Amino acid sequence: MPISYSSAPVPTAPADLDHDGGPVLVEPEIRRLNGEVREAYVPPLVPQVTHGSLADLPFENAAEVPGHRVLSRRDADGGWTDVTAAQFAGQILALAKGLISEGLMPGDRIAVMARTAYEWTLLDFAAWAAGLVTVPVYPTSSVFQTRWILQDAGVVALVTETVGQAAALGPERPHMPDLRHVWVMEKGHVDRLAELGQPLPDQEVSVRRGVLGPDTLATLVYTSGTTGRPKGCALTHGNFLAEVDNATELLHPIFSAKSSDEPSTLLFLPLSHVFGRMVAVACIRARVRLGHAPSLKAQDLLADLASFRPTFLLAIPYMLEKIYNNARAAAERGGRATLFDRAADVARRYGEATEARQHGTGPGPGRALKTARAFYDPLVYRRIRNALGGRVRHVICGGSPLGHRLAAFYAGAGIGIYEGYGLTETTGAATVTPPLRPRLGTVGWPLPGTRVRIAADGEVLLSGGQVFRGYWDPRAGGVVPAGADGWFPTGDIGRLDDEGYLTITGRKKEILITAGGKNVAPAPLENWLRSHPLISQCLVLGDGRPYVTALITLDPDGIAHWRQMIGKHPVPPELLCHDEELHRVLQRAVDEANKLVSRPESIRRFAVLPVDFTEEAGHLTPSMKLRRETILREFAREVEGLYVP
Repeated sequence: MPISYSSAPVPTAPADLDHDGGPVLVEPEIRRLNGEVREAYVPPLVPQVTHGSLADLPFENAAEVPGHRVLSRRDADGGWTDVTAAQFAGQILALAKGLISEGLMPGDRIAVMARTAYEWTLLDFAAWAAGLVTVPVYPTSSVFQTRWILQDAGVVALVTETVGQAAALGPERPHMPDLRHVWVMEKGHVDRLAELGQPLPDQEVSVRRGVLGPDTLATLVYTSGTTGRPKGCALTHGNFLAEVDNATELLHPIFSAKSSDEPSTLLFLPLSHVFGRMVAVACIRARVRLGHAPSLKAQDLLADLASFRPTFLLAIPYMLEKIYNNARAAAERGGRATLFDRAADVARRYGEATEARQHGTGPGPGRALKTARAFYDPLVYRRIRNALGGRVRHVICGGSPLGHRLAAFYAGAGIGIYEGYGLTETTGAATVTPPLRPRLGTVGWPLPGTRVRIAADGEVLLSGGQVFRGYWDPRAGGVVPAGADGWFPTGDIGRLDDEGYLTITGRKKEILITAGGKNVAPAPLENWLRSHPLISQCLVLGDGRPYVTALITLDPDGIAHWRQMIGKHPVPPELLCHDEELHRVLQRAVDEANKLVSRPESIRRFAVLPVDFTEEAGHLTPSMKLRRETILREFAREVEGLYVP
């Protein structure tokens, strides 16, 4: 028997532009079941694309605004060289002809294994212009993981960043019969490909572009795989266009600046992940200047930010937590810890007051709060903004919940946080913070054109134009649909509030059931503890156990600062695991986290590990998610010790 909903839509404004050139607020239509909000839907802000593909975007830009700078790339001197729309389209055309001249046929899969770089985006659009399907591979992937993806996708050509990456796959070539070409960026093969295609008529590329449509497969993005083997998500050109068109229209303050600052972003998250890839496409679509930063090392990234000076950034909560904790540690070393803490409190209250005004539940920041914020701005907030290049006013944040406390702080410090939620299967965001009415601590409303439903067991179901076609399965002859009745089951547990804001509370498969039958979602506890300056990672456990416990790893920078401030010399991590003073500090953090949950859900005991969870050791996915089974297997002795009387 189908579920019957009582429809109670919130009055909506027309999906057009207001007098300032930004989108008006379109509130969700709400559906309830037995008094609870079970579904939210926001109508699309733009018409659905019915023809054309991503391959057309650079050429349309070149035809309409040939001199507009759409990208900037690092030059040999360490500066930035602008790339106009006409130049970018010309480079794509040359590289696409090179790929065709090497015998690649429409629908062939080409893999890219590289850090975030200009060549990545160039290859992406050139492959699409040649009618190919791109397959991203994380440069940190093991040989086994890479071989599996290349085999499963039937990749015929591979582009690696380094000679070492290509050489590591040498012994595996007999197991990949489809792989005919391996090109290496650092050996100049990308430029050579463009030269090889010169004799080919431009018409060859035009013909291939002409047969592409919204339903054509654009890319196979393999999930990072917290358990089992990665699965290839089949994303179409239409999936990307539905995603980026509605996102750029909604996030008008980011993609269409009203000030003299030209909108721009420096992309440092991996293009192997759908989040970074989607924003790269959005920048080309919206003609927002895009730069690439390959290194995530603090000194390299800070230098890139200082020279590029973006107006907005993509980030994951872990990065924003580190920026806050490092700023606080620097203030403490300079004897200004009290000043920083007061400034942080002012920023949080300012952010919360601004949010209340936007929701009509408060008057906004009062005179005293405005004065205090103005006082602390040059002392604290401007320093944080300067570390991000000095012009950043917006951050798009995803991957895991940031939390109300930090979101309010950044908002009060002059950096708007737009949290989003989505998966590889949804081409990025399925929900996002609405700029005109944020709700701190949630992942926002459905992206326009998207429906969010909460199933009876709490699972989040999604439907919309950006939801993928299905999973790639060569044994089944191609793409196998996922979900039923147009709804994709995410595997995440969440809830919708009365206004349609979504909060994610955990993963369905990660829900712990204690021996006493209590259901425990580990994510809220883990996220809270991970934000502590001394803690790097946290894994909460207790499935089938009498009570809940946790494994905690230490943040090296935070620990070094803490030891310095208490007047103690650095010691090896294995000795710190049993340091009584450290345990007292961490116990206070655990006690604070336990206030989020009931007594049966609270952490009773914890163990400090001598090593951190890392991607290299197999503890984390490339997108920083915990591989729980691997961690529990490797640290089984420490886990058992938590349950010894």
